[in-house]
Amino acid sequence: MNPELRDILFLDIETVSCVDHYSKLDDRLKVQWARKANFFKREANQTDEDLFHEKSGIYAEFGKIVAIAVGKYTENDKGVLGLRTKCYAGHDEKALLISFKSMLEKLEGNVKLCAHNGKEFDFPYISRRMLVNGISLPYCLDYAGKKPWEVPHLDTMELWKFGDYKHYTSLDLLAAIFNIPTSKGLMDGSQVNGVYYKENDIKKIAEYCVSDVVVIAQLMLKMKGMGLMEQKEIIYS
Repeated sequence: MNPELRDILFLDIETVSCVDHYSKLDDRLKVQWARKANFFKREANQTDEDLFHEKSGIYAEFGKIVAIAVGKYTENDKGVLGLRTKCYAGHDEKALLISFKSMLEKLEGNVKLCAHNGKEFDFPYISRRMLVNGISLPYCLDYAGKKPWEVPHLDTMELWKFGDYKHYTSLDLLAAIFNIPTSKGLMDGSQVNGVYYKENDIKKIAEYCVSDVVVIAQLMLKMKGMGLMEQKEIIYS
């Protein structure tokens, strides 16, 4: 296997509001949410409560993680590249994060996390939620005292920017231009909160999360000038 690919751990997270309804939010947090909501662009008559249900899941202080999917390249005895995936999902965020941390600590070598927009969203969100849940950070997420170039993690959105820091490109768009199969018909990110709290369908969220990990792993291959993995080489566990 290409040494540049061996130590990459692809990941994606799905997040929701910390409570199912604004009325259940702690009074101190309601005050803090009102302050944050002042910076949001509002539509006519849109309240803090409306904004909470729409936006709170993307902020680690007001949301929680319900799924973390990971994937790692594999290689069979014929040298064919594949991907093995796993998803940590459930209602108990602390248990989910402990399991994820345990997996990270068991990995050999210098693991490089890779996500799409991971440096701005996934990596800091996971770290913040670990600390909120009283979990010490694993070595690969503990950036204290490290210089930017000492942090080995990868971000496919950053790689696509090629130094153009004004440029945002969604994973969906990159999948489209590289003709990478997706299962976006299943749902999209804006629906996760509703699927979790209204449909109580954690399995659907987990499948959606894993599908994004597969796309990110395929995208990395295209960025290396390589062909896509065949579907039969992707292991779902």
